Amino acid sequence: MGMSMFYGPPKPEDEMVALIRRAVDLGVSFFDTSDLYGPHTNELLLGKALAPVREKVEIATSCGVKVCPEKDYVADGSPAHVRKAVEGSLERLQTSYIDLLFLQRVDSKFPIEVTMGEMKKLVEEGKAKYLGLCEACPGTIRRAHAVHPLTAVMVEWSLWERNGVEPDVVPLCRELGIGIVSYSPLGKGFFVGKGILDQFEEGDFRLTDPRFVNLDANRVFYDRVKALADAKGVKPGQLELAWVHHRGEDVFPIPGTTKVEHLEENIQSLAIALSQEELQALEAAVPNEEVVGDRYHCKHYAMTWDRHPELTPPLHTYTEDCPHVDHEE
Repeated sequence: MGMSMFYGPPKPEDEMVALIRRAVDLGVSFFDTSDLYGPHTNELLLGKALAPVREKVEIATSCGVKVCPEKDYVADGSPAHVRKAVEGSLERLQTSYIDLLFLQRVDSKFPIEVTMGEMKKLVEEGKAKYLGLCEACPGTIRRAHAVHPLTAVMVEWSLWERNGVEPDVVPLCRELGIGIVSYSPLGKGFFVGKGILDQFEEGDFRLTDPRFVNLDANRVFYDRVKALADAKGVKPGQLELAWVHHRGEDVFPIPGTTKVEHLEENIQSLAIALSQEELQALEAAVPNEEVVGDRYHCKHYAMTWDRHPELTPPLHTYTEDCPHVDHEE
């Protein structure tokens, strides 16, 4: 995602293609994107980078969010939109099938059974192999799984975002045999020192992110993790990623980066073994109830309403029927 949007301006295409192919050379085989990122340009980038090695990798992409003229993002779980989005993704990714197709956000206007029914048809047609949900509550996960078995559920999961998933979503996924994809496993870059060691670029959404706006109050958590990392002879981001990897063999973090050295550091985190005492020390260093700021700006909670119904009304009460903007690339 960060190669194309949200974390400042898009990065140079040739550098990003080289980075993706370097990842493949180092053994990375799972790549996650979305038609939302760009919009569309990240899929184009990934398609270009992976076309020569398509048989070596698994590609995940997401559908179910559309872009309005005002650059607002709204959920659209209608069968027509899901099918149109997937057809576009296949073309941009230069592939005949998507390995893992996520519904990026749950749409309050359509029962999840309706949306999943269309996604199931796409599996039956060979356009997707496996299905997943993102930012879904336990009840929605169970209902969707009854329509077609879910392979994965994507959640934000890191040291400073545990309380939102560990009590309910994670146990349910394990009950149903669903894998867990952890997005933002580095706390949107917080645990590698973003905003602390280096500054944000213009247009970086973290400039208005509540936890980064309250960076002075939250910096103590980075300092604590860094102290533990220093004692172990690794970097804070590596220790954070190692903690995520230790959540279980069914947990797959997807750290993003735009730099080769960070890619290599992330991969090295796989070799870091943590004792039970070290895991507990890390969790004690970042008590979630002491983190200052919500994980999203209030307006963005509209996109996570299924997991946070107490914080935002259903999407259709203020998104209305905004037409989808088709970006011809």
